[in-house]
Amino acid sequence: MLDENIKNQLLTIINPERYLDQPEALACYAYDAFVEESLPDAVIFPKTTNEVSGILKIASQFKVPVTARGAGTSVCGAPIPVKHGIIVCFSKMDTILDVNTRDRYIIVQPGVVNADIQKALAPFGFFYPPDPGSMNTATIGGNIAQNAGGPRCLKYGVTVDYVLGLEVVLASGKIIRFGSKNVKDVTGYKLTSLFCGSEGTLGIVTEAILKVRPLPETTKTLMVMFDDLDNTARAVTDIIGSGILPAAMELMDQMTLTAIEDAANLGLDKTAQGSLLIELDGVEEACEKEMKQIIEKVKENGATHIQEANSESQRQNIWTARRAAYGIFAKLAPDIMSEDVTVPVSKVPAMIRKIVAIAHKYRLKVGVLAHAGDGNMHPMIPTNKADRDEWHRVKKAFDEIFEAAAQLDGTLSGEHGIGLAKSKYLPLVMNQDTIDFMKIIKKAVDPDNILNPGKFA
Repeated sequence: MLDENIKNQLLTIINPERYLDQPEALACYAYDAFVEESLPDAVIFPKTTNEVSGILKIASQFKVPVTARGAGTSVCGAPIPVKHGIIVCFSKMDTILDVNTRDRYIIVQPGVVNADIQKALAPFGFFYPPDPGSMNTATIGGNIAQNAGGPRCLKYGVTVDYVLGLEVVLASGKIIRFGSKNVKDVTGYKLTSLFCGSEGTLGIVTEAILKVRPLPETTKTLMVMFDDLDNTARAVTDIIGSGILPAAMELMDQMTLTAIEDAANLGLDKTAQGSLLIELDGVEEACEKEMKQIIEKVKENGATHIQEANSESQRQNIWTARRAAYGIFAKLAPDIMSEDVTVPVSKVPAMIRKIVAIAHKYRLKVGVLAHAGDGNMHPMIPTNKADRDEWHRVKKAFDEIFEAAAQLDGTLSGEHGIGLAKSKYLPLVMNQDTIDFMKIIKKAVDPDNILNPGKFA
């Protein structure tokens, strides 16, 4: 519980119905999709930037930790309030402020759900490319905090590539704005790149100007099955190496396919050792040509079954299978560890072999799910944290998985972020001077370390 004086000052800014401190209510904000939990002292629901500013001025005065929260879909522990304090939840700042397809931007508050941005743009023939697996619930503030990606990011890039400008409240309560509504803007430091992926440790985003794109003329979708996981991975490198750039190329292994089919009955081949969901978009003639080339490549790599979606409903069924994977896998055990290593595309086959070998070494089940076209893999291990022996083996397995990624010139995260899950692994991919430089930046903008303390910065 917060000190009564601090609470009373906060209640001069926020109406009591938007302030929670009952234990049973706080429990709902103590976790995300990671395995750790920590109770906040209070949860506050602002409606305006000025309210956020007022909250942070009080928090700064009394050195109270503040953690921003969207929908809580993070899988790395980023919004868990490990130092307790205040959670600022943005579910009531959920307004789309402007849609301007003539100038190709949309302005939103942080609590707007990613999928609602897509719905708002579709009637104008536009879309917002970043599409995380949790897009139907994840908010844009969380997407920016984690620099979220998704299947389409193979072709279109991640969140930072679409943030034109931000309004941010600093730890002091000061409100800063940077960037603009212009596609080209090299005025000053590129602060959008600094704040995207900073996990709320540098400031709290209260408004975003996002770049949007016209919907493609046509979309073609394939589901390809293989009887060998190595062949599946090699097909990825052959397709990308040939110069073709699909909109998405998603890999699933047999365990993942089986879990999805058992749960959803979508007609997937449970005997396949691996699958690729490949999507092309663009001009009809170019897509037709590239689709023929892709079919040749997957056949050369031993594809056993090739299914092209012949209707939008078939396409949606295929994507339902892919987007359901994490949720279905999470039901296989009381807990799930899903990570996010990325390696150069040419090393995807080697990384997949290492993941499988490490899981076998520690007697663990692993599902391999990947945005394979950009080398971003999500090994998923269903587990039970209460089983101390098994949990120890899970942690050892991920130690080795991260080490393997680093040895293959990879990195710790392609889109999930660092949070609580991976901060100890930073020295695998950064030297100490680099880590110290990040700490200098943190100290400069948050000298009392009140913004999401205990995380990677």
